[in-house]
Amino acid sequence: MHYTLEVIAFTIESVLLAEQSGAHRIELCDNPAEGGTTPGYGTIKTAREKTSLQLYPIIRPRGGDFLYSSEAFEVIKKDVLLCKELGCDGVVIGLLQPDGSIDKKRTAVLVEAAYPLGVTFHRAFDRVANPFEALEDIISTGCERILTSGLKPTAAEGSETLSQLVRQANDRIIVMPGSGVRSENIVALATQTGATEFHSSARKTEDSKMKYFNTSMNENLQTTELDTVEVKKMIAALQTLG
Repeated sequence: MHYTLEVIAFTIESVLLAEQSGAHRIELCDNPAEGGTTPGYGTIKTAREKTSLQLYPIIRPRGGDFLYSSEAFEVIKKDVLLCKELGCDGVVIGLLQPDGSIDKKRTAVLVEAAYPLGVTFHRAFDRVANPFEALEDIISTGCERILTSGLKPTAAEGSETLSQLVRQANDRIIVMPGSGVRSENIVALATQTGATEFHSSARKTEDSKMKYFNTSMNENLQTTELDTVEVKKMIAALQTLG
């Protein structure tokens, strides 16, 4: 069995760390405080130049919900086309309807625009009203993968639903558990759910290397970086499964 580990890179430094640590794919994001938004042109272009790993930028123009205006959708579509132009391997998107169903029409438009890039439907899925209907809807749009925690805050908590989704998918689409995936639970998640791809932020907080600080500003200048030790532990744990 071949297992895949996708990690998040919030900085260009984390892109380099992902490659060094043995990860298989990068979800490239900006703005960890908002759960990840679209990285800028310079970040995407530099990341593509610096890594040979599969590179999937998230295309999410803002934080908050996943209900987008026609204007926001135009932004999303333009960013998808930009990722194709820059040679990315795929994109990560997620659009919902007000009733908690998948925005099938516009998702399909984005999948077509992205082609031949792969498309992952992100954790907007965890906000749907009916995950089993949503799974079929996403399959119909042509996405290759769903990132989900099983509609719970963490994949461990949602493992029962994840297992049901993997069975229902039946190799028609990849169901990739994410949220709270770590070296201490990734083997159990693989065993419980039957999933073969996993997503982890594997994040750590890095202190600023500035020597001078204006203490009157009373601010935290830490950054979010990839924890290479944790990534290597997860890779090693998956290798024990064969």
